[in-house]
Amino acid sequence: MNIFMIGTQRSGSNLLRLMLNELPRIAAPHPPHILQRLMPLVANYGVLERRENFAQLVDDVCRLVELNPVPWEGVTLNRLDIQLRCRQRTLMAVYEAVYDAMAEAWEARSWCCKSLANIQYLPPIEAHFISPRYIYLYRDGRDVACSFRKAVVGEKHFYHIAKEWAATQQQALGMRERIGPARFISISYELLTSEPELTMRRLCKFLGVRFSPSMLEFYKSDEARRAAESSDLWGNVAKPIMAGNTRKFLREVGESDIRLFESVAGDVLEALGYECLYVPAGGKTNYSLEEIRQFEAENLRLKEEVLLRTIGDDRQRRDRQAGLIQEIRNRGQMSPPSMRAIA
Repeated sequence: MNIFMIGTQRSGSNLLRLMLNELPRIAAPHPPHILQRLMPLVANYGVLERRENFAQLVDDVCRLVELNPVPWEGVTLNRLDIQLRCRQRTLMAVYEAVYDAMAEAWEARSWCCKSLANIQYLPPIEAHFISPRYIYLYRDGRDVACSFRKAVVGEKHFYHIAKEWAATQQQALGMRERIGPARFISISYELLTSEPELTMRRLCKFLGVRFSPSMLEFYKSDEARRAAESSDLWGNVAKPIMAGNTRKFLREVGESDIRLFESVAGDVLEALGYECLYVPAGGKTNYSLEEIRQFEAENLRLKEEVLLRTIGDDRQRRDRQAGLIQEIRNRGQMSPPSMRAIA
């Protein structure tokens, strides 16, 4: 069984994947974001039916995994083995092969990919995998915005966060309608943290696996410890669930930020069952170009401010993967074999 977690970051996905990882039948590693990072660069490899081009793609995917901030413990990626596992010469096939190899090394029958941005690649995922399952994890967007403002990743201004958050949730809700409940389940962060056992039992039933009490003690695992040590972003996963970690926006930001978010994404908040505090349903604001330019300037300033505060080790771990991506971009489209032989 292939399981894809979708949604927006800062919504509890690391918590949920560590809980799933406690099940012996499911392997849920920290994601290297294979599709998000490499799908836009596939054209750089030229014709993948050429053996050398495909071998380069396989090597790059394996290197991306090996440079992951949270290592896949006990997993050795043999390039030839990965090639032989591939049903087709495509990035999607390499992605599947790498995750299959990981699941085998961890003695699991199924795997879950926590790369939430996979929602952007639904058509190729649906075309390649046989009856994949989807876990849509969502959280009050105003709390998501508070979390992004402090995180090293993502946008920082409430306008930009609200735009991205709303677009992703609308995409997920449309996907839920098309796919149906047999292969798609929705889980809110608020319910996950307030009623974790009930939520996990419901999820296990959806996946056809037996609930384990160890799911609620995920924070004691070595995988949780490794994640917490790898970045300040994931420090909380080595602690028990924080049941009161909701509606933080009421304490952390002012009315103007909340109004801004609700004016951009209030309809989506209400579609997901969250009440708007200041902007009535349908009360969207059309911001001027000058206002948007000001938002963009403030967004850049806030990003730079967060980067300056980020611990060096955290940045270095992220830079390793970024360096590989830049190497692939610099490499450009691979030339035909005859041209490479001349060079």
